[in-house]
Amino acid sequence: MDDSRLRSLRAEMAKKKIDIYMLMMSDFHASEYVGDYFKEIEFLSGFTGTNATIVVTKDEAGLWTDGRHFIQARREMAGSGVVLFEMGTEGVPTVKEFVTSHLKKGQVLAYDGRLMPVATHREYLEVAKEAEASVVVKYNLIDKLWKERPALPCKPMWVVKKPYAGVSAKSKIKQVFEVMKEKKADAFLLTSLYDIAWLLNLRGDDISSVPVFMSYFYLTFHDATLYVDKKSLNAEVKKHLEKNQITVKGYEDIYKDLKHVKEKNVLLDPAIVNAALIAAFPKKVAFVEDANPTELMKAIKNEVEQENTRLAHIKDGVAVTKFIYWLKQNIGKMEITEVSAAEKLLEFREAQEHFIDVSFDTIAAYGPNAAMMHYEATPESYSVLEPKGFLLVDSGGHYLEGTTDITRTIVLGPLTEHEREAYTLTVRSHLRLLDAHFPDGATGQNLDILARGPMWDLGLDYRCGTGHGVGHILNVHEGPNSFRWRMTDRMRVWPLKPGMITTDEPGLYVEDELGVRIESELLCVEDQKTEYGQFYKFENLTFCPIDLDAIDVDKLTYLERKSLNDYHKAVYEKLAPLLTKEEAEWLKHETREV
Repeated sequence: MDDSRLRSLRAEMAKKKIDIYMLMMSDFHASEYVGDYFKEIEFLSGFTGTNATIVVTKDEAGLWTDGRHFIQARREMAGSGVVLFEMGTEGVPTVKEFVTSHLKKGQVLAYDGRLMPVATHREYLEVAKEAEASVVVKYNLIDKLWKERPALPCKPMWVVKKPYAGVSAKSKIKQVFEVMKEKKADAFLLTSLYDIAWLLNLRGDDISSVPVFMSYFYLTFHDATLYVDKKSLNAEVKKHLEKNQITVKGYEDIYKDLKHVKEKNVLLDPAIVNAALIAAFPKKVAFVEDANPTELMKAIKNEVEQENTRLAHIKDGVAVTKFIYWLKQNIGKMEITEVSAAEKLLEFREAQEHFIDVSFDTIAAYGPNAAMMHYEATPESYSVLEPKGFLLVDSGGHYLEGTTDITRTIVLGPLTEHEREAYTLTVRSHLRLLDAHFPDGATGQNLDILARGPMWDLGLDYRCGTGHGVGHILNVHEGPNSFRWRMTDRMRVWPLKPGMITTDEPGLYVEDELGVRIESELLCVEDQKTEYGQFYKFENLTFCPIDLDAIDVDKLTYLERKSLNDYHKAVYEKLAPLLTKEEAEWLKHETREV
């Protein structure tokens, strides 16, 4: 890629008298993954990761991303004129620090207000005020440059019926009303696509592998309005909305409607609602700013969601286990690439009843490629697998019963001593967290050290969280629960509660050498109650063998060995009856006691 697009952007900045221009990896709803229409950062720099901000000045252009994407960003942005700023690295300024140091008196900072959450927008207003500069939010400069920009997505929507949702949309809205009363709000503006989909028991296909639909939702005690492209509604969805007394208006109509709202106190989440929407409200409106009440509601899965998710994981475990068996039987006998391996895994998932789609693009990374946490092989760029080393496969699926996310690092042949050490250490870290017992009130931040402890003892670490929440037929990365020790000012710390599902995925990554990750999903459930209060523990949801051929058993403690053996016993009992005779015999060996 060359820097012609960057030069064109600077020319537009000069025409509009803009000194600093910002682009966010986001859509109008602060979504993590975005549709093709919103991939402005990829258009400008070539970077295809899922988390980034670009800041462009007259002389500099930088991209900020987290440790999952450092290697990927350096490779993809070569020649673009945009340089990498490694977030969280010593000596590297944050985006805000960079803007603060570059914005001078009388200058203009600009960005598209529809893409900037109002909480962040206010921070930059303060930066501009201190610098005696100004902020402009009415321009999207990429629009003019991107001649073949894709259209806004508008795919068909569908209804999640009660046997899969567990709770009706009406019941969920009543729960929201209770929070509104408690917070003395007479309206609620919801712009998170995940929360709207969950609240209304509807799904779509407007973001690849994320079953949501472009929409806004405005709720009062008298009316409920869904703003959505009406072309995405079929007869069943229309009937569902009518049944739940929800009015439908056009997606863009929200801006003109907000100008005329009668409500005085509007509940909203400033970390998600964009600055342009806030500007549309009458001046008299007061905002009750807090996390969306739906965020915690959907994070705590109801009994039906929990039971369905267990079923989804059995199906997914069968698919991934069949894939590993196929891979080990065929490696070295036929050409297998990272791309064809991912396609074969998809075939096994598609054979499972009620499979909908992958929950994210499969990461099949061989050898050194696995050092890039979000590596993506393409038909133009991939590696051929050899009967040696590791293949890391991070994948997941959406089923009518639920969403899965699983990583297994698979032995293809002889390993180096370093590969074996990295794998053993990762398995130890994974098992430590799996076996956690903790009191009510503990957070993922409290428990993160259980996974990192074995690595920290050796001066090692990984540049990402240990785990994230998982949605129910929704986004595979869901908040508010997570395992991570390093928190930013914008992250909310929530106690872990029964019903929350969180991934357990420690790993080790060495650039140009290897990547190892083991990931399963954990359901928080009640444990014993003692004089010290209620304790919780985790129920494992993911059933698929952990490759024993890579483990140095002598380095496992007695409890780690017991945990691994107990896990593999459950894997065999649950999956063997669903496999062929040959696959079941192989699985018996793969889950042998150590």
